[in-house]
Amino acid sequence: MSKWYETAVFYHIYPLGLCGAPRENRGEGVEHRLPGLEEWLPHIADLGCQGLYIGPLFESSGHGYDTKDYKQVDRRLGDNEDLKHFVKKAHELGIRVVVDGVFNHTGREFFAFEDIRRSREGSRYCGWYKGINFGWNSAFNDGFGYESWRNCGDLVNLNLQNPEVKQYLFDVIRFWIHEFDIDGIRLDCADCLDFAFMKEMRRITEQEKEDFWLMGEVIHGDYSRWANPEMLHSVTNYELHKGLYSGHNDHNYFEIAHTIRRQFEENGGIYRGRILYSFVDNHDVSRIVNKLNDRGHLKPVYTLLYTLPGLPSVYYGSEWGIQGRKEEGDPALRPAIELEEIQKNPPVPGLEEFVALLGKCRREYPVIGQGRYRELALTNRQYAFARIGEGEAAVIAVNNDENPAQMRIRLPLAAGKIVEALSGEPAQASGGELEVNLPADGCAIFICTE
Repeated sequence: MSKWYETAVFYHIYPLGLCGAPRENRGEGVEHRLPGLEEWLPHIADLGCQGLYIGPLFESSGHGYDTKDYKQVDRRLGDNEDLKHFVKKAHELGIRVVVDGVFNHTGREFFAFEDIRRSREGSRYCGWYKGINFGWNSAFNDGFGYESWRNCGDLVNLNLQNPEVKQYLFDVIRFWIHEFDIDGIRLDCADCLDFAFMKEMRRITEQEKEDFWLMGEVIHGDYSRWANPEMLHSVTNYELHKGLYSGHNDHNYFEIAHTIRRQFEENGGIYRGRILYSFVDNHDVSRIVNKLNDRGHLKPVYTLLYTLPGLPSVYYGSEWGIQGRKEEGDPALRPAIELEEIQKNPPVPGLEEFVALLGKCRREYPVIGQGRYRELALTNRQYAFARIGEGEAAVIAVNNDENPAQMRIRLPLAAGKIVEALSGEPAQASGGELEVNLPADGCAIFICTE
């Protein structure tokens, strides 16, 4: 039987933004914003999502990735009891909860770094960080230098080879599991983390919770270096992310098909057996509506997100087609949203319902998410492939042209029954082939059973 994280559809929330929290943590009283997010949980379930990636959640100085206290919920969101209740409510709706694990660096207000600032060479925490050098100085005029993430001086790189640091962070993870009953961790900038640290984390988390999921943020490189039986279960598939929008902008389905062929083809795919985390946007990149030259492509884009190999993820607000450009800064990508208001006035009417329909199809026809991938037909503007199971297959066809298209698709099995899942309408094959008429920017999902 497959684990929950092998088939889940995810929803992604950046809580400090969604809740409209102040951008700076001034250390004032606790504001209980997290309970207000509980109204989003039924919406997430209605979209057909079984997993929620939410974060960062813990006490920080600003954007959430400059951690001050790993064991305390950020006061701008609430307190630990709020998070416990939130996770409990999510579980009651069948939604697993994955939180951000920011283990590459801390903020400058983290206790160990503050101790170094106070005690300098006399601090017992000098070995907790990389590159501490009392012969240098920093941009903050600390009187010593240190390594930081991408030279951002407010993100101080931890030394993950230090046994004390590792033990501290593993205790943090155990605390999260026991205190909040979380189901997984998304590792921030996993491509910077020490491999031995991640291997040990995998062993520890599996001991604590058998079906605990570890997913890493990795942009470039060979994803199998991180996603393998010894380390992480999954990583972010940025390679596919790029193809999903540029393959439509350029009317070039060969780009997407080549990516999938390289990654997951039955014979020779370099990531066969791995299930990567797929997305069209997130809290670090422009919204999909801003990346597409033609918003008519939204439906085929989301159809591919949900039907190609991988774990699909929807970033909050994008199911309604909200905008956000990276060039305008991170806050533009992480806005506050009133759920009731945006459901009444969605920027792209009908998109939420279509995304929910795709979630319903994956739930009702598991072969869509679990079947073996096989390419069936390909041109610049039309693309068809199958997800093949035992005695059944899903055949997916998409069109990125501004005109209707007709396709003849050879079925991967002898089908006794065919139904188009999006419409519920029956279909017929002739001579082992399916004749498909797609509207402009159209898509179809045929469920074929022997």
